[in-house]
Amino acid sequence: MHHSRISAYVLDCQVDDLKDAAEFWSKALGRPVQAFDQDGDGKYAELATDADEPFLLLQRVDHEARIHLDIETDDLDAEVARLETLGATRIAFVKRWWVMQAPTGHRFCVVRKQRTEFGPHLNQWD
Repeated sequence: MHHSRISAYVLDCQVDDLKDAAEFWSKALGRPVQAFDQDGDGKYAELATDADEPFLLLQRVDHEARIHLDIETDDLDAEVARLETLGATRIAFVKRWWVMQAPTGHRFCVVRKQRTEFGPHLNQWD
C-alpha cells in the first residue's frame, strides 16, 4: 500500500530570470513570494501556500511556457508503476523524480513526499 496526492502546481516559465515572473504571479494570485531562488540555482521560485495546499512553484525552462502538476508519493516506484498501468509513460528520471506523460499528452512529475505531514487530501492505493 502507498499514498499520493497533488504536491505542486508548477508554472514552467521560458524566461532568463524568474524574479519578474515570480512578482507577476505573486500579485496575480495574491500570494507573497516565499523564495525567488528556492535551490540557489536560479531554476525555481516559490509562492507562499498554506500547509494543506499544494506548493505554487515557478520553474525556469527552455521549452515553451505551460503548467504541470507534481504528484507526491511515499513510494516513488509503486506510484510510477500504478500510473503506467493507467497508460502513462516514463519520459526521464531527473535528480529525484520521474517526468511522465499522460495518455492525453500532458507532462507531469512524480516526486517523493515533499512535506512531513501528508494531510487530509491523500489517496491510498493498494
